[in-house]
Parts: sequence; C-alpha cells; structure tokens
Amino acid sequence: MDIVLREVEDADLPVFFGHMSDPESNRMAAFTSKDPTDRAAFDAHWARIRVSDAVIRTVLVGEEVVGHAAVYGPPHEREVTYFICRARWGRGIATLALRAMLDLVPTRPLRARAAADNAGSIRVLEKCGFVLTGRDRGFANARGEETDEVVLELR
Repeated sequence: MDIVLREVEDADLPVFFGHMSDPESNRMAAFTSKDPTDRAAFDAHWARIRVSDAVIRTVLVGEEVVGHAAVYGPPHEREVTYFICRARWGRGIATLALRAMLDLVPTRPLRARAAADNAGSIRVLEKCGFVLTGRDRGFANARGEETDEVVLELR
C-alpha cells in the first residue's frame, strides 16, 4: 500500500474532525481534547498549530484522507504524533506514515507518548525505531481519569 504525506489543506479539517470525534479512537488515544465534539475548539487548535513551527502533514491512501502526522515542540524536546481513522487501523498505515514523517524531519532525538494500554500505537513506534525510556501518568480527557502512559525516544 502506498501512502502520501502532503501539506494540510483547509478541506482536510472536516475530515480530521470526523476522525477525531470518534469515541473509540479517542478512548484509544486517551490524551485528547477535553471535548472532541467541540468544533470551535477544534478549529482554534488547528488554526494555532498550522501557523506554528510544527511540521504537520495529511496522510493519504490514494485520494482518501485517512489521518495526519506531525512533529512539534521546542527543538530540544520535539515529539511526534499521528492519528489514523479507526476504519484504517491494523493495515500498517500508521507505520508507513510515521516512517515517512521521520524521513521528512531528520531531527533527533524525537520523543513520543502513548497510553500504556495502546499496544497498537506502541508497536508502530517500536517498528519505527523508538525505544521505551520512561513511564508517566496523566489525566486522559477521553477516559475521564488518570491513565498510565509510556514515553519513547528515537535517537
């Protein structure tokens, strides 16, 4: 399967909103916005990050927008993030998208975080060379409770 990363376009945002409003996707991601159905908050967040120094790309399979990936944060604390629509989970898309993002942004080290019980996301990160460096615990909006998370790094 071929995936493409391209610049985020305005037309991608309603698709992202749909992906990120999915309750099961939010539960798995755990550390999401306070109210994933709040379109105004979503739009404000994307307006901020699109003018930041983050590298953000839309993930396409063919012509279909299936998610997004980004590298963000201060130079000495850069992190990766990605979000693939639930209908496309388990097909290797997140791994391919993250590898493409890592090629696009050669900055190292890079960090990543995932809910400790999100085995799929942890596996994606490990396949891309990230190694476990720590554990943390924080409030997960999507779960309404404190949740364990893992911290990984790519050198």
